[in-house]
Amino acid sequence: MSTPSVIAEEFLRELEAEAGATRKCLEQVPMDKPEYKPHEKSMELGYLALLVADIPKWIHVIIDKGEIDFATYEHSSVKTVDELVAHFDEVMEKARTSLKGFSEDMHDQPFDLKNSGQLLYSTTKRESVSESINHMVHHRGQLSVYLRLNDKPVPSIYGPSADDRSF
Repeated sequence: MSTPSVIAEEFLRELEAEAGATRKCLEQVPMDKPEYKPHEKSMELGYLALLVADIPKWIHVIIDKGEIDFATYEHSSVKTVDELVAHFDEVMEKARTSLKGFSEDMHDQPFDLKNSGQLLYSTTKRESVSESINHMVHHRGQLSVYLRLNDKPVPSIYGPSADDRSF
C-alpha cells in the first residue's frame, strides 16, 4: 500500500469529522416513508437517504477505479434504518482504506464520469474526492430538513440542534 499524501490525510480527517453527524442523521430516517417529498421537484426521501449513505463509496471508486459509469454503477438497496446505517459503515471503511493508499502520484490521475460509456465529466481524482465530501455534506443538510419535516429528531451537526443539545 502506498503512503497517503498530506492531502489524502486531510481528506480522511475531514471525512471522519463529517461521518459521525452523517451517521446520526441516517439513524433518524423514517424508512417507512421512502416516497416522501417536501415538494414535487424534490428527491424522494428513500433515494436521498441512500445517496447520503452511498457517497463515501464514490471516494473508494474514484481512487481505486478512476471512473464511474451510471450504466454499470452498482446501486445498493436497503429497506431498514439498520441496513442503511450498515451500508454507510461499510462504504466508509472502503473510503478510509482507499484514502490511506491515496499517494501524491495519484492526485492528478484522471477521474471520468460516464453514462453508458459516454464521457460526461472529467477531472482529477484529487478534485473528485474533495467534491464528493462536499456533496455528502450538502445532501446531509438536505436530509436534515426532511427529518424536521417528518417530526424526526435532527441531531447535532456542527453544534446543538433544537433536538440534540449534547454538543
